[in-house]
Amino acid sequence: MRCSIFSSFIFLLFILISCKEEKNVLMSGEGPVEVNDFVNFFPLLNLNYQLTEEDLKKSSNDSLLISRTVFKQFVPDSVIIKFFGKAAKPKFYPVGKVQVNEKETYLLVNALSGSKTKALLIFLGEKNEFLGAAIFLDPDTNLMTQQISSIDKRFSISKTVLRKNEDGSVSDGKDVYVFDIASRSMILIMTDALDEKNVDLINPIDTLSSGNKFSADYRKDKKNLVSIRDGRKAGMIYFFIHIESKDGECTGELKGEASFINSKTAVYKQSGDPCSIELFFSSSAVRIKETGACGSRHGLDCKFDGSFAKKKNPGKK
Repeated sequence: MRCSIFSSFIFLLFILISCKEEKNVLMSGEGPVEVNDFVNFFPLLNLNYQLTEEDLKKSSNDSLLISRTVFKQFVPDSVIIKFFGKAAKPKFYPVGKVQVNEKETYLLVNALSGSKTKALLIFLGEKNEFLGAAIFLDPDTNLMTQQISSIDKRFSISKTVLRKNEDGSVSDGKDVYVFDIASRSMILIMTDALDEKNVDLINPIDTLSSGNKFSADYRKDKKNLVSIRDGRKAGMIYFFIHIESKDGECTGELKGEASFINSKTAVYKQSGDPCSIELFFSSSAVRIKETGACGSRHGLDCKFDGSFAKKKNPGKK
């Protein structure tokens, strides 16, 4: 009798487990799906990650189809309309996810609408709530160009275009973005035009308030910048550093908030981040010194060190 009861219990347990597993894979259905199941449906991507037009065409596996009904549970329908139009009925397939930190997750989605395929980035917050969306890769019809998009270990998002010229040479252009959680959007921080090799550096904190006496832009040249803006409260500053050397072979960027430890010295150091720097101010310059391990933020042959001359005070904003 005891054996019979035990066998029945095991059988019921097996049925419950099977039902639970079945629920987790019904992304192609019409029923409700838990947000954690949705996020876990995306495999973890290894950084540095790169997606080409050819890779995008291969990522439409019908066994991994996410129905529009399920997709709309986590991504507003307005996003689909914005990128595809009202009449479109795209199919969605998971490419992978990037775990930035405890507060941010990026989902990479292949969206197939008719003969057009686009890769979308979906940005989620601390509780996997929707923060924003952007096009990651959108192939064009030009047979002479090839597009490549990537996410590096600093979570910078790059879009590169390669073009074969009539003389057999190859030209390239690149835009680099970061996702700004405050504005819930991607911010362009650097562009290298396809037909211009001079890099226009974009300052992501340029529009912040600049009432502090040290709030200004400090430069070595067009490719090396330290930008300072007012912090959230007295005794703090926002900063953005971009360094580049060896004809662009070694680059680095760091953005954050530093605290003054005396009247002319500010320190950037955060719990859990091995990278730390010191900023030493004078009336006409700022000197930065890397005091922690910032290797993940720049190349092997350059560091956050050196003096930068004060160029302008952008005025209060």
